[in-house]
Amino acid sequence: DSQEYKRKCSQAVSAEIKKLRQALSQDLLDKIKSCSAVFFEKLVVELLVKMGYGGSRQDAGQAIGKSGDEGIDGIIKEDKLGLDVIYIQAKKWEGTVGRPEIMKFVGALQGQHARKGIFITTSYFTEDAIQYAKKVDSKIILIDGYELSKLMIDYDIGVARIASYDIKRIDSDYFSEE
Repeated sequence: DSQEYKRKCSQAVSAEIKKLRQALSQDLLDKIKSCSAVFFEKLVVELLVKMGYGGSRQDAGQAIGKSGDEGIDGIIKEDKLGLDVIYIQAKKWEGTVGRPEIMKFVGALQGQHARKGIFITTSYFTEDAIQYAKKVDSKIILIDGYELSKLMIDYDIGVARIASYDIKRIDSDYFSEE
């Protein structure tokens, strides 16, 4: 049956694409971990700009991480007009990020009178950290290493396209003779 054959082929292709994407995601994360903290902070701002925050790379966001940055590694405009600013914490870590780190970030946001923040890490967040971020008044988005690498693949940051395939089917609308 040709329908069954098509279904099986589609499932096989989808499974293989998923495996390739997971391997690329892990390789990308390993590469990010080998880069400097300054490079990582710039990468994070570039990703957020590609995702539509701010306007152009030049004026949309900036990496500001340095000693005495008061817990803020970057800022980015929420939109092209800059109606609001989002504060960024970028942590290139191996261990999991726990609630105390999120609490420090919330404190840094309050120090800036900020309502929105993004905490991005190359590692993972503890369940306690995730629950705490959901409860605070400030809107905080947590992005772990796996999500970061997925977003980089989706928005073509640090990756290059090597092949693209179209999978086609018969367009039955084309053949209708109304």
